[in-house]
Amino acid sequence: MNVDTLLTRYATGDRDFSSVELSGANLARAKLSGINLIRANLSQAKLRNANLNGAFLVLADLTQADLSGAMLIAVNFSGANLQEANLSHSELIEAILTGTWLQRANLTNANLTGAILAGANLIEANLQRADLRGANLYGADLRKADLTGASMTHANLRGANLEGAIMPDKVITV
Repeated sequence: MNVDTLLTRYATGDRDFSSVELSGANLARAKLSGINLIRANLSQAKLRNANLNGAFLVLADLTQADLSGAMLIAVNFSGANLQEANLSHSELIEAILTGTWLQRANLTNANLTGAILAGANLIEANLQRADLRGANLYGADLRKADLTGASMTHANLRGANLEGAIMPDKVITV
């Protein structure tokens, strides 16, 4: 499926795009609230400044996707479901991931600099070598998450549940 077809179908009310092939697609600034992208291939997709509020991205492949955004016009995944999604090597700079379900998600080598993950479910998430500098993880659930080698300088971990989490050797938080 191409981007134009997806956007046209979405505009007419279709929300089910499970297992869609959109590798490398340019969906920058797209407004796709509530879309179903379960098992979708969005590897290397450009989702800069996209609004995916309430999207279902369970088991989606977002490897090397660009999900970064400016501070005021950030990618918005608030309340989205990304359980077991592959976000390895993705750009999520200043992304809004408040309350997002990222349980067992693969965020290896993801750039989450300045991302807002307040209240996010990151239970058993793989955050190895992730860049979490300046990220807001206030109240996030990081039980059994693997943060080996993660950069967490000035990350906000207040109220976060770190029970059983594998932490990096050195953590400098606010």
